[in-house]
Amino acid sequence: MNGSINLTADLGEGFGAYRMADDTAMLDLVSAANIACGFHAGDPRIMERTVRACVERGVSIGAHPGLPDLVGFGRRTLDCTPHEAYTDVLYQLGALSAFVRAHGGRIAHVTPHGQLGHLTRRREDIADAVARAARAFDEEIRVVSREGYLTEAAHRAGLRTGHVGFADRAYGDDGELVSRTLPGAVIDDPDEVVARVVRMARERRVVTTGGRELEIKCDTVLVHGDTPGSVRLARAVAEGLAAAGVAIRPLED
Repeated sequence: MNGSINLTADLGEGFGAYRMADDTAMLDLVSAANIACGFHAGDPRIMERTVRACVERGVSIGAHPGLPDLVGFGRRTLDCTPHEAYTDVLYQLGALSAFVRAHGGRIAHVTPHGQLGHLTRRREDIADAVARAARAFDEEIRVVSREGYLTEAAHRAGLRTGHVGFADRAYGDDGELVSRTLPGAVIDDPDEVVARVVRMARERRVVTTGGRELEIKCDTVLVHGDTPGSVRLARAVAEGLAAAGVAIRPLED
């Protein structure tokens, strides 16, 4: 049984006049935020506002770099070279850090978004490039991902890691997330999400779409900010964890 878990959400994912989630409400529920850095979402105003809100609430700040794909929200099937991955991630870390420094905070972790995250699971060279960019930025930063090439590359680079479980995404029998193009890939029923998260936190297990019991490494649970009813889901998760005796704390704690 586990006494604590880090609860995080992907935030700052609007652009211009467009808003993806109620970031203010989410920040009152989570212990960490993965903030979009401008490539798949986010702009200077949104980044500054989200960072300021995190610092005011004591929410741990993470960078959420993605591929340069505003139109597709960083989820389209795109490719990149290791050098492009390295420079794009380092660029985005630098952009976010300007606002974080201005508000007296620090970037505690980095976690790739969308298709960039998928690439780090399929290609060891891309995972290595992302880890190298993280280390070049800050040797104390933590790399947060599912167990795989990226966490292995981070260990080789001497970086700390965190392992994420997905509250609102279905897992296939192969341990991978079910494609968003398929029915049931995104889970928006609060009761089902809470039950999954409590089990992730206490037992490090999740049930796949095929009914298989899958053991996972998980010290962070993610609720996607763009999932329908994300604030309602996050509130239900926070209440469910409290009822199960699991405290919500940042990974640094």
